[in-house]
Amino acid sequence: MRIGVHVSIAGKIYEAVERAKALGCNAMQIFSRNPRGWQASRLEGADVAEFKRLKAEYGIKPVIVHIPYIINLATPDDTLYKKSIGAYIEDIRRADSLGAEYFVTHLGSHVGSGEENGIRRFASALKEIIKKAKPRTTILLENTAGSGSCIGYRFEHIKKIIDSLERKPAIGVCLDTEHAFAAGYDIKTEKGLRDALKEFDALLGLDLIKVVHFNDSLSPLGSRVDRHQHLGKGKIGLEALSRIINHPKLKNAAFIMETPKKTDKDDERNIAVAKRLVKRLKD
Repeated sequence: MRIGVHVSIAGKIYEAVERAKALGCNAMQIFSRNPRGWQASRLEGADVAEFKRLKAEYGIKPVIVHIPYIINLATPDDTLYKKSIGAYIEDIRRADSLGAEYFVTHLGSHVGSGEENGIRRFASALKEIIKKAKPRTTILLENTAGSGSCIGYRFEHIKKIIDSLERKPAIGVCLDTEHAFAAGYDIKTEKGLRDALKEFDALLGLDLIKVVHFNDSLSPLGSRVDRHQHLGKGKIGLEALSRIINHPKLKNAAFIMETPKKTDKDDERNIAVAKRLVKRLKD
């Protein structure tokens, strides 16, 4: 099983791989640049080469790059829309240069223009991006909690986007457990998890889930509030999280935690919990 966390890229980009290894990860997620700013420093060739060398040496796979928070492909604002498309293309090319397997993409906010309009805008942007960037990495669309005017909190939103693509490129889904729970999918109960996965399978096919963002939730079921919590310390709980990480239909997905972090000890504890949940079933 591939288990990891979101790792800092402070310093040289390849230091992120060393951090992942030190934490006991065999998979990892990063931003390739500052996620809250438009400017991106150049990735130096020697640093990229060392990133790839360490990735191979340590067996860190998959490497997942997450798009910056500032990108909004669902916005009705044409200036921000065009700027977001340009930044996305730049970012996915950076992911390609690093040899990342996956590129996780939140679906953005319609900012009051309506969900259907937001979905159309996102789908149109994604088609343009794929045509121009010709990415090698697989794009993963991430479900959301549905905060504010965010799209993507229902699985059918993701289906509409994928169905709109004329040719099906390398595309999949990143399933976030906290987002799903906050959006109203009762994955805390055995029946609720079964129903949620059955719905996903009918709409999209469970084979499209390549990464699971494995997070507990500070927010209650259906609250539409995006608040992650340490494993077993939130509203989902260890029993439900154990069912998820050990689910046979999710066995090929990488499990990546985006839990609160004050120090590396927080990541170490959550990784240990995730590994114990897997070991518990094997024992």
